[in-house]
Amino acid sequence: MDPDAWNHNIHYYPLVLRSVPDRAERALDVGCGEGLLAQRLGALVPHVVGIDRDEASVLRARTQFDVGVDYVLADFVTYPLEPASFDFIASVASLHHMDEAAALDRMRDLLRPGGRLVVVGLARSSRLIDGIVDVAGMVANGVHKRYKAEVQDGAPKIWPAPHTYRQIRRVALTILPDARYRRHMLWRYSIAWTKPARHHER
Repeated sequence: MDPDAWNHNIHYYPLVLRSVPDRAERALDVGCGEGLLAQRLGALVPHVVGIDRDEASVLRARTQFDVGVDYVLADFVTYPLEPASFDFIASVASLHHMDEAAALDRMRDLLRPGGRLVVVGLARSSRLIDGIVDVAGMVANGVHKRYKAEVQDGAPKIWPAPHTYRQIRRVALTILPDARYRRHMLWRYSIAWTKPARHHER
């Protein structure tokens, strides 16, 4: 893929990459799709695992990039990964393909104490403030498309998203206390959470 490729998901990769902890050794990309974010994580973290249940996407990830990332074809929620084994977990535009609560709960359990989680996801607008942000997003989107070459990948799409921004925020803060939730213009939200150094599992 062209390194200058752009779309609404790639737009938020810098937000994810800036969040990688110093000296992180192991990272996990949940819903890795065709592998672009996993490869960029590989430039920062020695061992990266990308997991996705779409066979075509995982095959493309394995064939279009150099080795360096372990791509796993599996359902993230049920695949046996060792608890507390990752320093960083990322998920971009994949949470709405899963049971959000179960997926966030699993991500929390897979993080080492002190590890960091960043999710960028899609949800539905339901309130006036959502509509205002959506309008601003339409303006920003027009500007981006004027100067950037938008690309589409072949990963499966789900729209409309099953839950609203408000519902996702509630779920995230229930499972990840003290998480930072933000709504972004280009029809995305983000959740950022650092697992306490002394984390007591429920």
